[in-house]
Amino acid sequence: MLLPKSITNLIESFERLPGIGPKTAQRLVFYLLHVPQHELDDFAGNLKILKTSTKLCSQCKNIDETDPCRICADANRNKKVICVVEQPLDLIALENTRKYHGAYHVLHGAIAPLNNIGPDEIYINDLINRVQNGDVEEVIFATNPTLEGEATAMYIEKELEKIGYNGKRTRLARGLPTGGDLEYADELTLSNALEGRK
Repeated sequence: MLLPKSITNLIESFERLPGIGPKTAQRLVFYLLHVPQHELDDFAGNLKILKTSTKLCSQCKNIDETDPCRICADANRNKKVICVVEQPLDLIALENTRKYHGAYHVLHGAIAPLNNIGPDEIYINDLINRVQNGDVEEVIFATNPTLEGEATAMYIEKELEKIGYNGKRTRLARGLPTGGDLEYADELTLSNALEGRK
């Protein structure tokens, strides 16, 4: 079936987004055809200003509308503790717990040699400079429990050793999810749960 060029172009644009396949892209475009024009205009306007109205925080590399971001500018935050996360969405997840009141550092990725992502492609050097130039008592590694996340945390630990950092280095506890059954847990998860027991 031949589609108008405007529809084909938009389908191709949606397909370039992560997690969107051809069928989902088509459904989204045909859904948008039935949306009132004023809603489409709002959607297009929000897309247009997405990058121009946001900034990368010069301190923690979080994304916000101000520099420094609202978290770094908050005087009530404990700046002596830095929680290292891979992505801004990880920071949001931790903030939603309302249990952490320190500073953050967003790497914007993890070391992944197979994807040509090395230490220089993410914000590791900025973190090392922050620790070296600041009064940091603890660095919390909140990288994902994946091969890449673990490799990134280990690399940062080695870099911290090189600069003579003597503060605490901790990792998020790992183990069984709430509501999970022991019989369905894999060996690594059970091992982490035993090691991280209170």
